[in-house]
Amino acid sequence: MEQQPNQPSPENIMKIGTGFWASKILLTAVSFQLFTRLAEKKTMKANDIKNILGLKCTDRNVYDFLDALTIFGFLKREGILDTAIYSNSLDTDTFLDKNKPSYIGGILEMMNNRLYTFWGSLGEGLLTGLPQNEIKKSEDFFGLIYSDPEKLKGFINAMSGIQMGNFMAFAQKFDFTKYKTLIDVGGSAGLLSLMVARHNAHMRCTSFDLPPVEPVAIATIQQFGLSEQVKAASGDFFTMPIPNADVVVMGNILHDWDEENKISLMKKAYDALPANGAFVAIENIIDSERKQNVFGMMMSLNMLIETGTGFDYTFADFNRWANIAGFKSTSIIPLTGPSSAAIAYK
Repeated sequence: MEQQPNQPSPENIMKIGTGFWASKILLTAVSFQLFTRLAEKKTMKANDIKNILGLKCTDRNVYDFLDALTIFGFLKREGILDTAIYSNSLDTDTFLDKNKPSYIGGILEMMNNRLYTFWGSLGEGLLTGLPQNEIKKSEDFFGLIYSDPEKLKGFINAMSGIQMGNFMAFAQKFDFTKYKTLIDVGGSAGLLSLMVARHNAHMRCTSFDLPPVEPVAIATIQQFGLSEQVKAASGDFFTMPIPNADVVVMGNILHDWDEENKISLMKKAYDALPANGAFVAIENIIDSERKQNVFGMMMSLNMLIETGTGFDYTFADFNRWANIAGFKSTSIIPLTGPSSAAIAYK
């Protein structure tokens, strides 16, 4: 029966209410490295996938799993059931094959390994205002990460995956002609600095992060062959001044903190800049009417889960904080998907 205009429908309610089903199907496929295996073989039958992944469920369960991924657009299929032959879609072949440099699955791995469980306590987070991650077990998440090289590598891969497209867009959209130096505060593996250097041969960039991260950044810089343009430096941006540069960037940093700390970090960036220098925050800037950027809204709730007091924000919020910090003007550049570069000029 055709849905009449202005008639109530449960479709969207059920789509969102069961959204965790779809999420877990994709996250499980990533955790199995299904798309990487398919990229290696090009095409596979369901039974071959079942065997290579070591699945002990029934054949029908395997068909349901693979066909759901097909309906979502993550797989392509020819034939049906026992005659079906599966292959990656263009998107999964590009972004979810671990052997490709364009792999963004690190963030999905972290969502599966950590955030999926923690988000089950969103209600408790809203009721208490407290983080719902490892802190509930009296464990310091960042302390655990920085003390374990493998955990640190996984976290860096996650952060790199979620931001790579934005870094590439920023490197090409921002006008670097008036600047010579850039420092990326909390620069992780150094990918933003590398993208800027690759697209702007005159720029000299520094990726600035805590000491355990420096070896990862150095290795990444060497991998890209840009050691002349990009350097790694160690330090704590809360306990020491930010090193001087013409452009100071923070990618997914401000949203970790409450308003007081956000303003404090922007003031430190201001002090590190020369006259006419630029401070850039690359994050999921929420639209001013708070009606469109649903990913930014969900990321803000994720900051409740992770930090308790952090939150994502609108460009109007950024403008107000920039004014308090002493900046003379601001602008915004849309990047990829829900992300933007909010810029404050000294």
